[in-house]
Amino acid sequence: MQFCFRPVLAVAVGAVCLAAVSAHAENRDVTVTNATSVAMIEFYASNTGTNAWEEDILGVDVLEPGEAVLVTVDDGTGACMFDFKATFSDGTDATKAGVDVCEISDFDFTD
Repeated sequence: MQFCFRPVLAVAVGAVCLAAVSAHAENRDVTVTNATSVAMIEFYASNTGTNAWEEDILGVDVLEPGEAVLVTVDDGTGACMFDFKATFSDGTDATKAGVDVCEISDFDFTD
């Protein structure tokens, strides 16, 4: 699965690319913003056709409140529909099913 990260604003997320670039032309770049009052410690994006979450995209990085990260969401299948999940430092989770990463460019997790 490919997830490329590029820093946005003052985010301390390093530039990492975990797989080869997909041959599909759709833009799957999504700026994920932590618009909550709690630090985001994990972020997952999994194809809606799967029953499990992929790897934690943030890895060791943390998105503090107000920070954002640019993520290229592409698992190589050509799918546009993904489920998003965030885990926060207070132990809570937030999920959003059916995010069309080919149609949106911004996604906010809010309180």
